[in-house]
Amino acid sequence: MTHDPLDHPAQPAPGGARPDDAAVRERLLALRTEVAKAVVGQDAAVSGLLVALLCGGHVLMEGVPGTAKTLLVRSLAASLDVATRRVQFTPDLMPGDITGSLVVDGRAGELTFREGPVFTNLLLADEINRTPPKTQSALLEAMEEGQVSADGVTRSLPRPFLVAATQNPVEFEGTYPLPEAQLDRFLLKVVLPVPPREDEITVLTRHASGFDPRDVAGAGLRAVAGPSDIEAGQAAVGRVQVAPEVAAYIVDIARATRQSPSLSLGVSPRGATALLRAARAWAWLSGRDFVTPDDVKSLAQATLVHRLALRPEAELEGVDVTAVLSSAIASVPVPR
Repeated sequence: MTHDPLDHPAQPAPGGARPDDAAVRERLLALRTEVAKAVVGQDAAVSGLLVALLCGGHVLMEGVPGTAKTLLVRSLAASLDVATRRVQFTPDLMPGDITGSLVVDGRAGELTFREGPVFTNLLLADEINRTPPKTQSALLEAMEEGQVSADGVTRSLPRPFLVAATQNPVEFEGTYPLPEAQLDRFLLKVVLPVPPREDEITVLTRHASGFDPRDVAGAGLRAVAGPSDIEAGQAAVGRVQVAPEVAAYIVDIARATRQSPSLSLGVSPRGATALLRAARAWAWLSGRDFVTPDDVKSLAQATLVHRLALRPEAELEGVDVTAVLSSAIASVPVPR
């Protein structure tokens, strides 16, 4: 997801969205303008995070170091007035370092649970592929169920809850590829590109004027939306209609990936459901209460590409998984 169709949103259908829905949508879309005070040229990434919040999903962010991944999450949290925590994933990180652990209370002389950094609204899992699978899997229950189980007790996480995990696409030494089960828990994979020349000049100009990326408050960000807007937006997305032919279109795209000779793993039913959820959120943000095939196509790459696995022989031949997915999407007739 490197471009942003929300730069040209569709007009609301007459009699479609409720008036209060429109006000909520306006506040949520204002997040992009607010985050842009600190982050330059990453509107598509902000929109991806917004779609994930509206779906109760999570985002895998891929980009080379220095593309403002950490600043993006911190700026979004400030614009939403929600809590955020950052975990630097390392080879020696333990599951309890993320979810929390039992510790001895010196006063009471008994074990008590100390919450880990996962107990927040926006969790930045920095370089998630630098920790072994055992620690990566500590996030599975939190991402899927919104809760953490420890010592036989289940503890709910705050709402909203979103994991924004980052990984470096060019560095492989000392990394542990995310297993399919972990990748499948991410609603979207968002690519943060190196900004174009004009945007990079803007970044340097801001720094020359005294901007400190570690000081989000200094950028003048203010909360333009809140958790109640996310909750209202989620309810509104749940009312977006999906015609049978659009649902069939999503299924046919998923089935086309399973039939690709270049792939050993195609899109699962969970992946098809994820595309449906993301398309409904995209439609609502675009001002409509129904999903179009274009909504599906706009979100298909970001929602599905990380769920695919190339066959070994295709990898050796240098086949690009993005191109394989594009070919599968193009092979499916678009409903009219």
